[in-house]
Amino acid sequence: METTTKPKHIGRNISRIRELREMKQEALAQAIGVSQQTISTIENSESVDEERLQEIAKALGVSAEGIKSFTEEAVFNYFNTFNDNSTNSGTIANAPNNCTFNPLDKVVELYERLLQAEKDRNEYLEKQLNNK
Repeated sequence: METTTKPKHIGRNISRIRELREMKQEALAQAIGVSQQTISTIENSESVDEERLQEIAKALGVSAEGIKSFTEEAVFNYFNTFNDNSTNSGTIANAPNNCTFNPLDKVVELYERLLQAEKDRNEYLEKQLNNK
């Protein structure tokens, strides 16, 4: 039994990368100096000429080779390599962005500042009353 590999659909790859970059067809079209309809046609094309591919790659911030070899699996594998330890052990101390201060200390500090501001205000008002 013989299996043939399907050629890469470059237009679909361009479309997916553009979507992952949260870029609209109009923005890509403007970046390379063509109409939105041209981008739509390119994204529906199985192949794209090399010069146009270079322009699109530059506008998307990737290499032309990156567009050619793009796969959904590679994207998922890339994002799955990030570790989130905050849910693994159930403790905040092992979280990657844990606090370096005690939040309760910050509350006490804020309370003391508010209390001092209130004392200063009362003192000012007493002076104003005594001067009249």
